[in-house]
Amino acid sequence: MFTGIIEFTGKVVGISSNGQNKTFNISSSISSQLKVDQSVAHSGVCLTVESLDNNSHTVTAIEETLKKTSLNNWQVGTIVNIERCMLMNGRLDGHIVQGHVDDVAVCTSKIDRDGSWEYTFTFHEKFAHLVIEKGSICINGISLTCFNITRNSLQVAIVPYTYLHTNMQHIEEGTTVNIEFDVLGKYISRMQELNNQ
Repeated sequence: MFTGIIEFTGKVVGISSNGQNKTFNISSSISSQLKVDQSVAHSGVCLTVESLDNNSHTVTAIEETLKKTSLNNWQVGTIVNIERCMLMNGRLDGHIVQGHVDDVAVCTSKIDRDGSWEYTFTFHEKFAHLVIEKGSICINGISLTCFNITRNSLQVAIVPYTYLHTNMQHIEEGTTVNIEFDVLGKYISRMQELNNQ
């Protein structure tokens, strides 16, 4: 379980394939503090640390993960947002994030607002019922508030600190991102679905 508050960024320094899976070697300032078998969110995708080597760690994404996320687009040099699982003895600064990416979204607009940045993302309309005005959304692992929502788009505003300390600064029009919808909305939607059967 995560909060969507990014701790560090890392860089993809190696990629290898094994059947339908891909293994990524990630270099970061926090890699040496991780443990094998630890769950870590990588741009919003919960992956298990498999090995450690100096200032890098390796994780593997299976075929299902590659299909539903932007990881297939990762290349050597890609900057990745990193968050360790949350501690249960502190404040929940973002919102409850599972690290279970629902789908990918595409950036269709990036506007510099002279002190902040405003992004528009489009997503599959089948998820429209999970997005509400001023609700929580997780993009590339970052807990954000969405606004100006439509049936297949939303906007988010990025403050300077988030822009400088995450991979949002590398997102431009056409960039694919990982999107996770609010888990509370998913449960409510499921209950309504069952009640209507």
